[in-house]
Amino acid sequence: MPRGSPTTTTQRIVDSITAAIVERRLMPGTKLAEQRLADIFAVSRTVVRQALNQLSRDRLVTLEPARGAFVATPSVEEAHQVFELRQLLEGAMMRLLVARITKTQIAELRAHLKAEREAIALNQVAERTRLLAHFHSLLARMTGNQVLEELQADLLSRSSLISLMYQSSQSAAESSAEHTAIVDALDKRQMEVAVQLAESHIEQVERNLRLDPRAPDLAEALKEHV
Repeated sequence: MPRGSPTTTTQRIVDSITAAIVERRLMPGTKLAEQRLADIFAVSRTVVRQALNQLSRDRLVTLEPARGAFVATPSVEEAHQVFELRQLLEGAMMRLLVARITKTQIAELRAHLKAEREAIALNQVAERTRLLAHFHSLLARMTGNQVLEELQADLLSRSSLISLMYQSSQSAAESSAEHTAIVDALDKRQMEVAVQLAESHIEQVERNLRLDPRAPDLAEALKEHV
């Protein structure tokens, strides 16, 4: 990897780790050893530490005294809060997009949906996961609101961690079909329909996660092995 300025290099490490989380190549709880990262990116441990501190501020990494850095493991309560905020944000995006989305942007979304369907048909798990998440990034970018786009990126990264931890059983084909319905509503400028579809889509994603906060009885959990 080419060397660059410390700021550029730090951001490259942040982007690489974030992408690995979003694309489900790094699991929650994975230890991120400073020296190993320094060797991978051919940088000093100081630069790696800066990247880990930034990821910690973004809540993607947990820094533990005397133990080091780990990919974060979101709590059930945090999971509920993230999806609650995503639901609000997606509805707001629909209201903005219905008023300003262009035919060119609709065509871009249609092309993205085609790529989703192809990845699903070919059972390309990593690619379909990336594309299903990127659909929401595209919607945020198309609003023209950079702050909203940054907030969406943060929430999507955290959603990926949550999905990894709580083993989403959602059908990728079902999710892609819901994306298609959202684009159809945007294309027809159907604001209330688009809002309802976007909010129910996020609600369905959360519903398909195993977010049961009840701690099981230890004897009950181990009974088959006693």
